[in-house]
This record gives sequence, structure tokens and C-alpha cells, in this order.
Amino acid sequence: MVGGGQGALIGGVHRIAARMDDRFELVAGSFSSQPERNRATARELGVNDARCYADYQALLAGEAEHEDGAEVVAIVTPNHLHFPMALACLEAGKHVICEKPMTLGVDEAQQLAQAVKRSGRRFVLMHNYVGYPLVQHARELVARGELGRLRSVHVEYVQEWLSEAPGADNRQAAWRLDPARAGSAGCLGDIGVHAFHLAQFISGQRVSEVSAELFTAVAGRELDDNVHALLRFAGGARGMLWASQTSPGFENGLSIRVVGEKASLRWAQETPNELHFAPLDGPAQRLTRRDDRLGADVARGIRIPGGHPEGFLEAFANLYQALADDLEGTEMTWLPGVDDGVDGMRFIAATLASSRAAGTWTPLQDKGNQP
Repeated sequence: MVGGGQGALIGGVHRIAARMDDRFELVAGSFSSQPERNRATARELGVNDARCYADYQALLAGEAEHEDGAEVVAIVTPNHLHFPMALACLEAGKHVICEKPMTLGVDEAQQLAQAVKRSGRRFVLMHNYVGYPLVQHARELVARGELGRLRSVHVEYVQEWLSEAPGADNRQAAWRLDPARAGSAGCLGDIGVHAFHLAQFISGQRVSEVSAELFTAVAGRELDDNVHALLRFAGGARGMLWASQTSPGFENGLSIRVVGEKASLRWAQETPNELHFAPLDGPAQRLTRRDDRLGADVARGIRIPGGHPEGFLEAFANLYQALADDLEGTEMTWLPGVDDGVDGMRFIAATLASSRAAGTWTPLQDKGNQP
């Protein structure tokens, strides 16, 4: 693991997810650029002092000397470090699990995509919300034609935690509000790209154009904390995306509605064990997460019987489980990868460009629209 030192939320989540199914062992790390925090984190996690490294370059060099050297590197650092670290790991022959957004721009994303192809290694982008079984079931319903031709996709990711200026000791907020570490996108890159990915994952359609307005609700910020966007999908559907981190009353409000000519569905991350399906002129159905009622591939990610709630950590763990399966020979085509990362960076670039141009419809494929 690179990053994820003391006080870092997402590093702990990755570690829980990695060991939930006993498929991975944490053998080495460079957990912090601060030497004392780095060593203290390693001690807390039971990582041998000799395999606690000062930086990722030392980690890659050191692990190459061990017969049981790390095979997979999880990158859980601020955004600006994703690209150089992932590139170095791939070139060193390591599989990579990387937090999102994948890079700071489209050019870096495309370079990383080429590096993945050259390396032959597996690259997983941590869009963890697609690990929920009912998200995967929703995708299957759409793919089977249960909704008919899709008409609209509405997705939102709404939070309140940045509604006021954070305290000076809030490390999670500090780097997310800093363009040097977060990149050109604030809320857009932090949670907007999750909503975008979920919309494409369930609908099976790629967003082709966006018309957007970004704004900052809290005075003095350099990066956006609210995103409003209209979406056009290549398959003909239309959509809307709202992302906000300054909306009181919303804790982690990721939700989606998909409307087709024959039926609609809706799902919310805060009640992830329910999927609502409503056919035209028929009774609405509340589908629950049961391994005996879902497809075999979806049921792989269910650990306990229906009625026993599973949530965020289990969904996260499903990506680690799927990577382990994939590395052992079972191809897991649904895993988010480097191409999803390229799409995400094109979405961020097009959304920023559209907002600068007063909401002009902007294509995602235009490589000139870069942060």
C-alpha cells in the first residue's frame, strides 16, 4: 500500500476490504511521507520494519528483492500522485489498485492506458459503488431489456461535509480543496466522477456530450463544490447529474434512477440492500439482496443471507475479491479499469470546459478539452 497512514480514512477501508475474504495479505507499505507517521502506521498494521519504505520508489526496489514481494500495489494517496505511482508500479510489473480520479488530466490517463497494455498487468480503478450486488443486478436488468429502450438516467451524489470552511486540522478537506493536489476539479473530481461512472455502468451507455455549470457555494474556494450537468448518451438516453458537497441534510446521498419505455428502476447507496423496479402499468416491486434470487455472478459478492444487511465495506471488498478471482483465472469483465479512468477524465475535462463556456454542449471525445 502507498498512502493510507494514520488518520487517513480510505486506507483503512482498503485494508479491511482486502482481508475480508482472506485473499490478500498486506506485506509492505509506504504509508506516509512523514517518517514517524509512516513507521507508526506500519507497527500498528504488523508490517515488518524492513518492509516499511520511505517512498514508493524504495518500495518497488525493495520488494523486488523479496521472494514473496508484493504482487499488487494499492494507491490511496491524494490525486496528484496517482499517475506517477501507478505508472512506476506497472513498469515494475505490479498489478495496481488505484483510487479515483485516476489522473489529473486526459493526457496522463491515456498514457496510463498505454502503460497498462504494455505491462500486461491488471489495473483496477476503485469505483467501489459498482461492488454492490443490487447495482450489478440493476445493470443486468437493463442489459436483458427489462426496461426497454432507455429514455433517461438521473444520478446524484450529494453531501454536506464541506458546507462550511473546514478546520485547519481537517486533512481530508485540505488536499481536496487544494488545486495542486486535487487537480482542476473539486467536487466534480471527488464525487461527481463516481456518479458519472455509476450512470454509465448501470445504463450500459456512454455519455457523449455534457452541458454543465459548476460553482462554489462557500466563498474563497478555488475549486468547485457543486456540479449541475445535463447528459446526452451515445445510446440515445438523456440524463442529469447533480453533485454537491455543500448541501445540509445529505450525508452520502448517492442515488440513481433509470427510466425506460417499459419500466424504471431506482437505487440509493444509503439503502443499498433494496432496488426498486416499476414496470409500466404494473405494481412496483422492492427487490432485496438475496443470493438465491440473483444471477450467479452477482451472488458471488453476497456473503450472508437476505435480511442481514451488507454495505459499504462489503461492496469495497467485492472489487478486491473480483481482482483475486481474475488473477487466479476467472475473468471479471465488470471490474472498473483503466478505460473507465480515461472516460472519467474526459468527463471531468468536458464538464469544466462546458462550464467555462456558459453550459455549451461539449463532447467527451474532444481531447482539446483538458483540465
